[in-house]
Amino acid sequence: MDWQKGERSQNVEVDSGGGGPRFGGGRGLGIGGIVILAILGLVFFKDPTALLSQVDQGGGQVAAPTGQPAQVDPQQRDFVSAVLGSTEKTWGDLFAANGKQYVQPKLTLFSGGVNTACGAASTAVGPFYCPGDQKVYLDLAFFQELQDRFHAAGDFARAYVIAHEVGHHVQNLLGVFDRAEQARRRGARMEGADGLSVRQELQADCFAGVWANRSQQRLQWLQAGDVEAALNAASKIGDDALQQQARGRVVPDSFTHGTSAQRVKWFRAGFDSGNVNSCNTFAGEP
Repeated sequence: MDWQKGERSQNVEVDSGGGGPRFGGGRGLGIGGIVILAILGLVFFKDPTALLSQVDQGGGQVAAPTGQPAQVDPQQRDFVSAVLGSTEKTWGDLFAANGKQYVQPKLTLFSGGVNTACGAASTAVGPFYCPGDQKVYLDLAFFQELQDRFHAAGDFARAYVIAHEVGHHVQNLLGVFDRAEQARRRGARMEGADGLSVRQELQADCFAGVWANRSQQRLQWLQAGDVEAALNAASKIGDDALQQQARGRVVPDSFTHGTSAQRVKWFRAGFDSGNVNSCNTFAGEP
């Protein structure tokens, strides 16, 4: 991927160090609960708004690891800025074509832990988007994890991760989060193979595919093997693949992001069409 061709974003910021407690009511998390939370976050790329809502159900204090001032390699920051800039151009053009204004998200690079409008989160949560402050959060150490643990190497695989989280921002702007929450309150199931969480995540994959298509048309920056690298990354982080790796068995009722085949399918749907209308993961089978 010739990412140097990308437009540079002015919305990349570096966290100065943070973390700290999140307050609520009731029981706090025990050590075992914190470990499980960390594992789930890493394995499922889980948005902390969902993870944190599953714990601290009534008042107590949930501790998050103290973050360190992020030490960011200038080339890595430049890469993130180029990818984020290309998403800004893609979604800015698509929103404008439909008479809307695209509000650009910030992307915060952190190390160890970070405070967000969604609560305190650690590196173990993985890359995530917080709708409360409209920011994407990323510890660059995750890219090494992506290569070492998931065997998903390459710049375009990393770019796909960023584009997926930006896809959640697009959903937020389009009201998808609000509609999903309304459906949840009416009794719709969030987890499971047919749940709203899976459908939301697959749509973010499809939006990442739309970005890949549009940015390629404009920049011609993809090289041989790049699309395959993104598809490989999508397949390695399917719920079925990750559960098989972590548990030795697959439990569809606990799916949150979709199977490997589904993630590949929806990224490909967005990439092949370049059309947001191809990303209605809420209709029919996901």
